[in-house]
Amino acid sequence: MLLDLRVKNLALIEKAEVNFSEGLNILTGETGAGKSIIIGSVNMALGGKAAKDAIRQGADSAYVELVFAVDEPEKREALREMDVELGEDGLLIISRRITPGRSVSKVNDETVTAGRLREITSRLIDIHGQHEHQSLLYKSKHLQILDSYAKSQTDPLKETIAAAYHAWRDSAEKLNSMNADPEGRLREADFLRYEIQEIEQARLREGEEEELSAEYRRLQNAQKIMENLSAAYRAVDGEQIGRAQREIGQAAEYDGELSKIRDQLADAEAILHDVLHDINSYMDSFTFDEESFRRTEDRLDLIHNLQAKYGGSVTEILRSLSEKKDRLDELEHFEQVREKLEAELAGREKKLDSLCGHLSRIRKAAAEALTGKIRQALEDLNFIDVKFEMEFTRLSQYTAGGYDEAEFLISTNPGLPLRPLGSVASGGELSRIMLAVKSVLADTDDIPTLIFDEIDAGISGRTAQMVSEKLNYIAGKRQVICITHLPQIAAMADSHFEIAKAAEDGVTTTRIRRLNDGQTVEELARLLGGAQITQAVRENAREMKELAQEKKKQKASV
Repeated sequence: MLLDLRVKNLALIEKAEVNFSEGLNILTGETGAGKSIIIGSVNMALGGKAAKDAIRQGADSAYVELVFAVDEPEKREALREMDVELGEDGLLIISRRITPGRSVSKVNDETVTAGRLREITSRLIDIHGQHEHQSLLYKSKHLQILDSYAKSQTDPLKETIAAAYHAWRDSAEKLNSMNADPEGRLREADFLRYEIQEIEQARLREGEEEELSAEYRRLQNAQKIMENLSAAYRAVDGEQIGRAQREIGQAAEYDGELSKIRDQLADAEAILHDVLHDINSYMDSFTFDEESFRRTEDRLDLIHNLQAKYGGSVTEILRSLSEKKDRLDELEHFEQVREKLEAELAGREKKLDSLCGHLSRIRKAAAEALTGKIRQALEDLNFIDVKFEMEFTRLSQYTAGGYDEAEFLISTNPGLPLRPLGSVASGGELSRIMLAVKSVLADTDDIPTLIFDEIDAGISGRTAQMVSEKLNYIAGKRQVICITHLPQIAAMADSHFEIAKAAEDGVTTTRIRRLNDGQTVEELARLLGGAQITQAVRENAREMKELAQEKKKQKASV
């Protein structure tokens, strides 16, 4: 659930904090007061695009913060699997700071990419914007809705289908890539044999380049090494340590505490003696062989030439050798390999087709239940004698999501045939259809917070009342945040917030406040009466709020 929204220096908002509650949260305000900024700020916090003028004039940056309470054990476990650690009391804080040059998003103080942010928040909140209902005009959206409704059955099967689809595609691509031209195959085979021979003759081994490079550096710098060793020998060789040991030894005869220093000098003398011996042994054994240097240099040149042709390291060259041998084997046994691939492709296609058929049957069975529930929800939203079904067609090709194409069909008038949504429904009707869909998915969806931005577009009167009751139904199962301009919907609020614009010191500012019962009635009266608010309008508003509360109690008792 979304607990808090904090906004600072965003557009018209200097500073605002909204503490949302469970149930139905309603936001109202005059046109131009900044209602869209509120939804926009949530979208920005969730990784949406920030407009160039998003930062409030005179400010260096804008800041948006969302605080979620994650109470469901399943949701907590899902977030843990995504390596998201919840804060104290299961809180998850998402923030975004927007500057002119860049923006930074964080989840519990950990900086995240936009992609990871969307992955995390998709499990917590769903925003239905002013124009999202237009997505119902696209058939691909219809199949998404169906799969979301039946996800406990479709999701595991779709994962299996995706794996089978990619395996089938791999076989098809391998088969298509096989060169059917005999002369072309012969030319490729001859070239492969030359490359294989060139690599094998080199007799490469892992780690050889590093060893040769070290030896090459040693031989190349032989003179410098000997000069350094001679200087080191002269620096170590001398009587200074011995003299110091004799002097301290004599002093120790008079003061026993100096015996420790005497012993240390004895140890140092022994160590230096060993160092001198080792330096001398190295210098005696060191030889510079011009032929050995040349062989090392030639071997390194060979390895580097092979790396330039076949890979940047010996490991990559040997991997390339293995691949070339496999490819040569394919070319030398072309017909057998092709027959094997054809059989493999046929087997994988049969398996894929069977899985897709199984998914299609599940979808069709689920579609009957889904469309029946949506039809009932549409009747609740004042669609009279509505018919609502789903039509399936088979695609001409397989996809990672099956071979189905599905489309919602609707008839809103008796006697008229079922037709696609886009050719029948108006904008207001599409909005109600989307609300009906959301109300049905509320029984199966696990998204804890839904935001509706002006879901009431194009409706009024009795239909508005029914929309408010449907929103109240959804809010009984999850948190709902809704921006509206209709009093029938606003009256159903569990928490009512007013968004208002005011001028302070010559600067326009948007403010948000939670309304108490009396203030709620005044806001409902404004929505009902417009500029002129009479006592009669106030009484009407009060009655509307009381009726809404009574309706909520009736729903709760059912």
